[in-house]
Amino acid sequence: MTSGGDSPGMNPAVRAITRTGINNGLEIIGIENGYQGIYDNQFIPLGALEVSGKIRDSGTFLATSRCKRMREAEGPSDAVRILKEKNIDALVVIGGDGSLTGATKLHELGFPVIGLPGTIDNDIYGTDIGIGVDTALNTIIHLVDMVKATAASHRRCFVIEVMGRNCGYLALMSTVTTGSQVAVIPEYRYNMESIIAALNRRMERKHNNSVIIVAEGVCSGQEFMKRMEEAGKGRLQQEVRLTVLGHVQRGGSPTHYDRLLATRMGELAVLALMQGESGSMVGLSQGKMQLRDFEQILGKKKALPSDATRLARNMGIEIGDTVET
Repeated sequence: MTSGGDSPGMNPAVRAITRTGINNGLEIIGIENGYQGIYDNQFIPLGALEVSGKIRDSGTFLATSRCKRMREAEGPSDAVRILKEKNIDALVVIGGDGSLTGATKLHELGFPVIGLPGTIDNDIYGTDIGIGVDTALNTIIHLVDMVKATAASHRRCFVIEVMGRNCGYLALMSTVTTGSQVAVIPEYRYNMESIIAALNRRMERKHNNSVIIVAEGVCSGQEFMKRMEEAGKGRLQQEVRLTVLGHVQRGGSPTHYDRLLATRMGELAVLALMQGESGSMVGLSQGKMQLRDFEQILGKKKALPSDATRLARNMGIEIGDTVET
């Protein structure tokens, strides 16, 4: 099943699980609409034909949701009962922190389950990168590059809001790779005075545009713009406009990287279940696939890559105070 927010690469993961299972003599069942599909009896057989061509598609053809019933006291036990009634022996859950928390509850009730990290925020501990992150970054880069054309034409500063509720990975990395000037991320306290000073220095040095990328977990782009306009009233030398990228960041055909990552993770998930493994997530560490127990990853805050802050600062990017919040 796919659960929680969709991410590019979920379909390649389902395809890999299906093909690996078939090639090992297993029957594969897709559960539509996330955990809710268990309670609503949305089970469909998956074969080579059903997953044919899905490696190219974004989103998830199984559909997804955020299921309230799984958070109720009897929800997980009801789910296990239904799964057993359907003669399902094991489950692969593709999703983010909430989805893997649900998977943990099923595992604790004795039902075999393996998780895959499917979230564009890259906020799941235990893997260097999650399914969909690379595609989301490529989408952001493409969109910011287009905004920059307008920014330069009108000598404007653009505030661009990207996803990232608890993690600034998308904002920071896209700031680096788009040549933008400011990254506002949850991991660091931004300094509005420093930001205004940096923008004004650019104008004095004849740069005709600036871009600030704001992670939604800090505040909305609209709220940040309001704070910046109030702080810079009479001092800010540029007109400021806002672009909210929104759910378009989840779209786009999965990149080569995400297709391969999802395929590798999906294959290992099936092999692990066949060997009796349960209660763990497939993750990528230093180029190699590994299994990490749910209890080792859930509830832990994932830090930004160790060299990310240094890299950003040496590129002249303003990211705020050096003390993490």
